[in-house]
Amino acid sequence: MAKKKAHVISHTHWDREWYLPYEKHHMLLIEFMDTLLDTLEKDPEYKSFHLDGQTIILEDYLQVRPEKRELLTKMIQTGRIHIGPWYILQDEWLTSSEANVRNLQVGHQDAAMYGDICKVGYFPDSFGNMGQAPQMLQQAGIETAVFGRGVKPTGFNNEVSGEAFESPYSEMYWESPDGSKVLGVLFANWYCNGMEAPTDKEKLVEYWNQKLEGAAHFASTDHMLFMNGCDHQPVQTDLSEALHNAGEFFNDVEFIHSNFPEYIEAIKEELPDNLVTIHGELRSQQTDGWCTLANTASARIYLKQMNAKCQTLFEKVAEPVATLAHKMGMEYPHHMFTYGWKVLMQNHPHDSICGCSVDEVHREMVSRFEKAEQVALHIIDEAMSYIKAKLDTMKFKNISEEAEPFFVVNPTGHTKTGLLELKLEVAKKYFGPGYVQGAIDDANDAVVPAYKIVDENGNTVNGQIEALGLHFGYDLPKDKFRQPYMCQELKVTVEVDTLEAFGIKKLALVPTETKEVAEGNLVREGRILENDCLSAKVEDNGSITVTHKATGKVFEEQCIYEDHGDMGNEYIYFMPLGEKAITSKDAKAEIRVVKNLPHVAEIETKVTIHIPKSGDEQLAKEMRELVWFNGRKAQRVTETIPMEITTVYTLERLGKGIKVKTSFNNEALDHRVRALFTTNIETPYHYADSIFEVAKRDTVPSKEWRNPCNAQHQQIFINVHDENVGLTVANKGLNEYELLRDGQNTIALTIHRGTRELGDWGVFPTPEAQCLGHQEVEFEIIPHGAGDDAYASYIHAYQFQIPFAAMQTTMQEGEVKDYTPIMVPTAAPGVIYSSLKLNNEGHVMTRWYSVSDQEANLTLETDMNVFMSNLLEENQGVAAHTVTVKPYQIMTLGLEK
Repeated sequence: MAKKKAHVISHTHWDREWYLPYEKHHMLLIEFMDTLLDTLEKDPEYKSFHLDGQTIILEDYLQVRPEKRELLTKMIQTGRIHIGPWYILQDEWLTSSEANVRNLQVGHQDAAMYGDICKVGYFPDSFGNMGQAPQMLQQAGIETAVFGRGVKPTGFNNEVSGEAFESPYSEMYWESPDGSKVLGVLFANWYCNGMEAPTDKEKLVEYWNQKLEGAAHFASTDHMLFMNGCDHQPVQTDLSEALHNAGEFFNDVEFIHSNFPEYIEAIKEELPDNLVTIHGELRSQQTDGWCTLANTASARIYLKQMNAKCQTLFEKVAEPVATLAHKMGMEYPHHMFTYGWKVLMQNHPHDSICGCSVDEVHREMVSRFEKAEQVALHIIDEAMSYIKAKLDTMKFKNISEEAEPFFVVNPTGHTKTGLLELKLEVAKKYFGPGYVQGAIDDANDAVVPAYKIVDENGNTVNGQIEALGLHFGYDLPKDKFRQPYMCQELKVTVEVDTLEAFGIKKLALVPTETKEVAEGNLVREGRILENDCLSAKVEDNGSITVTHKATGKVFEEQCIYEDHGDMGNEYIYFMPLGEKAITSKDAKAEIRVVKNLPHVAEIETKVTIHIPKSGDEQLAKEMRELVWFNGRKAQRVTETIPMEITTVYTLERLGKGIKVKTSFNNEALDHRVRALFTTNIETPYHYADSIFEVAKRDTVPSKEWRNPCNAQHQQIFINVHDENVGLTVANKGLNEYELLRDGQNTIALTIHRGTRELGDWGVFPTPEAQCLGHQEVEFEIIPHGAGDDAYASYIHAYQFQIPFAAMQTTMQEGEVKDYTPIMVPTAAPGVIYSSLKLNNEGHVMTRWYSVSDQEANLTLETDMNVFMSNLLEENQGVAAHTVTVKPYQIMTLGLEK
């Protein structure tokens, strides 16, 4: 009889920051890596170590120990240390589709510098797994995923929870919506089931009897997996002795100090025919629901908002604008993008972006986000300046000698309509020594004419021009010292109508004799916003009733606010037992019209609700005594404080939805605030924007579900529709929603959650997680009709995130008189644009994906040749200019001369 094989894989799961600040963990990492290298050098029987699948550990170590690079490289190249394929171990739900791709690309690039990439899709502690992961891994040449959560029998740390498993084995196949399939290996006994293996001959018998039985219970082959490590686990320096002694006592087991490539190769040779195939997202929906950790989507919402802004700037503005500038001759700044993305991705590990660490961690994250944003804005400014130097604007001279030109870029792959806001400077007066006051006086005295906005043909464009007065500015020339100036600053709002994908539109301010701003007709009766697509009536309680004109569907009670207590922690929301919601349904709102212009109108409401000041003393006691969250009896105090919520509803003349900006000063502790949107659409499903897909999800959870809350992750929007009508609610950095089981399919969008502790395994107070002070959120309510109109609402939601790029220019002759886009894409309904960038070989790359169950065409009208590619942006052969996108396929195409 063949021996069973115990594959012991040494590792550590290294959270860069979590219950300790980054630098404390960093210093512990240096000590850890020193010990690892020393152990590998001294003990030839210590075969190998899996370095947690993230190459950033190498950067962090060599930052302090650069003299260890040669030894570290040697250990990697000889297979003693296994690295990659990721740069960091990200939270998959809270990082964008393209951020997940950059993580994979940068991880591969960094690993390749050392000569080895461990081709294993490593997700040890992700809080659930994205449904398109198998397709993404396949496109990177990875055929196996190893993960810790998302399917039964997982609990908080994969505790066994009954026998009705989604898979009877720890091995299974995992399939994406498009049909891509990888082998999946679940840490059914968690990733610490082989840690601290004893050398003592009495203890090891008890230890291995238990461990072998646990692994054999789930293993589908005679090869059993034992993970020798855990979170920040030190190197077991006596492991060779421990395995040798175990082998002497267990004659029917061969103990192997193994690694993932060897273990995976071994199990593939013996996999049974009855492996289960699991499909799509792994969200632990077949559990009691208490430990999905989905509520990390609403912990410290300010982090999610900053992340959404930075991701959008990099992938949806900086990369495409730099690509357009490159087409005109600019050198593409690969080095800046790599640096900027790395800074941003350092905020993407699950304990970081999830907001479930100590306060010091998240303070440092704010600084990183600000740094990343500055890099993205610099790249955008440089690329736009290059484009500016190339554009010919002399047509405006025929309209007015005093024209002040500027240009607008649509950085997306879809036609874009909307409002652009930018600041322009006129009457510039440069100054130096001896002319400071003179410049101030001259700029102050400058007569700024009344302006209107025109296009190159002299047609008037809707917009608004506001004088902001005297302004200080400066130029930073490439060939001389900085040049300060004084000027008059103007704030310009422009209505951009149907700018083609990757298109550029030249506009200008020209003097006009008409100073009055035209009155608009988008407001009726003081509280109704209306355009050709929809109307929105502001009700007495501050909510709105939206009517979709094309279908006649009326959506009542849009934007009711709801407050509940939260006795949980950063990971998990827990409502006080028996508590009833406090809502704005019976509030009396103050209502006023803010603006009513031809191109846009706004109505502001203010409502006040009275909410409990905090959790009671019982909560503090239960926290100190480590009472598990769902065993807590704490309530909120009876003392209440007022919370005034200001809401600004905006309707654009050409808009398809109502844009909403909500703000409030949070002074209460231990509570959650949500905006509610009643749909009254009967359907058992809803649709959530996720990673390269719009995921179809059951509204009612499985019969095992016990948690009263079924909050879920989203990226850009949540949608509910039937065969006739639907409602999409888009957001900016609001990643948590719930479809209420209230008979009305109400969408609940979390806009605030405050909690006092980290949670998990100890007592870690987090007073800053209460998110006190001014809070502001943005979302958009988008009703739609049947069929392809749902897809149109999705694109509208994506466009809600992405600003136009714009820059002031001068009256000048330029090389580019009639701009032609780098490509003109025509995408069938359900095919969504994702990115435009250059790969490291200098090829233009564009990525698209299907959210439809039907094949569809994508046509790229361009003078360049097209080739098929993958997520690593490798050339995989010639393609036609019109390609067929299969259902749910992620498609990357390259362009070259």
